[in-house]
Amino acid sequence: MRRLKELSFQPVIIESLKNYSRELFFKDLMSGIIVGIVALPLAIAFGIASGVTPEKGIITAILAGFLVSAFGGSKVQVSGPTGAFIVIVYGIVEKFGIQGLAIATFMAGVMLILMGVFKIGTIIRFIPYPIIVGFTSGIALTIFTTQIKDLFGLQMAHVPGSFIEKWIAYAGCFDTTSLWALGISILTILIIILTPKISPKIPGSLVAIILLTVVAYFLKNKFGVTGIETIGDRFQIKAQIPEPQGIGLSFDKINLLMSAAFTIAMLGAIESLLSATVADGVTGEKHDSNTELIGQGVANVIVPFFGGIPATGAIARTMTNINNGGKTPVSGIIHAVILLLILLFLGNLSKHIPMACLAGILVIVSYNMSEWRTFRSLLKTTKSDISVLLTTFFLTVIFDLTIAIEVGLILAIIMFVRRVSETSSISVLTDEIKLSDTHFPTAAAENLTIPAGVEVYEIDGPFFFGVANKFDEQMMVIGDKPKARIIRMRKVPFIDSTGLHNLEILIKNSKKEHIKIILSGVNERVRAVLEKSDVAQMIGDENICPSIQVAISRAEELVAKK
Repeated sequence: MRRLKELSFQPVIIESLKNYSRELFFKDLMSGIIVGIVALPLAIAFGIASGVTPEKGIITAILAGFLVSAFGGSKVQVSGPTGAFIVIVYGIVEKFGIQGLAIATFMAGVMLILMGVFKIGTIIRFIPYPIIVGFTSGIALTIFTTQIKDLFGLQMAHVPGSFIEKWIAYAGCFDTTSLWALGISILTILIIILTPKISPKIPGSLVAIILLTVVAYFLKNKFGVTGIETIGDRFQIKAQIPEPQGIGLSFDKINLLMSAAFTIAMLGAIESLLSATVADGVTGEKHDSNTELIGQGVANVIVPFFGGIPATGAIARTMTNINNGGKTPVSGIIHAVILLLILLFLGNLSKHIPMACLAGILVIVSYNMSEWRTFRSLLKTTKSDISVLLTTFFLTVIFDLTIAIEVGLILAIIMFVRRVSETSSISVLTDEIKLSDTHFPTAAAENLTIPAGVEVYEIDGPFFFGVANKFDEQMMVIGDKPKARIIRMRKVPFIDSTGLHNLEILIKNSKKEHIKIILSGVNERVRAVLEKSDVAQMIGDENICPSIQVAISRAEELVAKK
């Protein structure tokens, strides 16, 4: 346990069970049963839309739901297959097959564990909001596009992979629309929309599946209606937990699937932490982001050995858990047990579910994911945010989610550097310094006169590569050469290797010109970095001063000696 604490890994279930009571168990039990029922149609729909069999979606929900609840960092997070993964999973299956998906999922799980171990979870949460909205809106439109065939019951031998090609193919097949399939799709959507108005506790997707499966069964078997395709027409359902299988790891396949695995890992990390953060806002709790990433990683490492697909935190199921009284990770474990019982004892009945019904469910999922109101409001913000939003959105839709993730992260870094650079400034003081804002009180808060032959440069903000050029530019502005330069660093929280390199060059050039460098107000963190490098030795300890008063006195002394 001590070792786990050193790694900052302590599953929240350990703390939750310390004072666990019968009252908490019954709350978790009721919530877990409801969430398990809600998760069933979604797991089936996500599995099929991802290009795998429906039971693989259920198996993923069972294993991921159990493992993340047991090892994760959120009390109420419920994990499983989600709509966000449909696009990337479908692409991997189409290009590399089921085995390629298993390897990519396993690798993504390892990456997620490493992210948690190295505490990257806190960093991921700072990805700019326009990038996240661009991803989710783009994924939502792509999911909607993948469901057009089943939504209208189109007769198509093959559905193209790319977004534009799909719509071209659909346009040529709309004359094959099945009115029965379209009617079931429309009824599914209406039932899901209207059910919460009648009873908020009952999941509309489950009601739609039960009612329309019964309707479809009688239409097909009693009245001989054709044109209603069911799960059983396309897949063979295996109502059992499969035995673990090898995934065929090799260096060649790892190299081939590295990019896809990275996309799964980043998307899983972003969505799971976003879901956990939303849950925190509702419950008032605080999740451990790094432990949550480790829990998600453990699930994605194990799931592929049982034929499952990538999993992450699911906002809809997590909110259902909260709204129905779930208090601890036990509710997530119960949800997994309920799904297991359904798979084992009722799994064969799922073959009668109409594909059009599942398409209707995914249309609602894509609508909820689209965040079109947020998307519209972001189009009224700054030009930089709009460009990032649209770039991420169109890359996700038209090209590839892998490219969108990579470009989105680069944009996030560029935006971060730009904004930090904008908040950092370099000022040059040649006459006097105002002491009213210093930590050392003076008798009348008078100004401190800068001696002749002394220049004072004040850095306000981090001294990193984004500010280094500013510093060089300021140095070139001054005409006459001083005898001493004071660099005031009281407002510098950290310095990076570029800042150190910048200082080293300044010291070397100043020595050639017989100019002394003095540092003022260096905090302990920055000083530790200076001492590890050659900068502190080059300047000399006597020239690293605690305050501007001491630095000015030191400069006067050096100028007098010259």
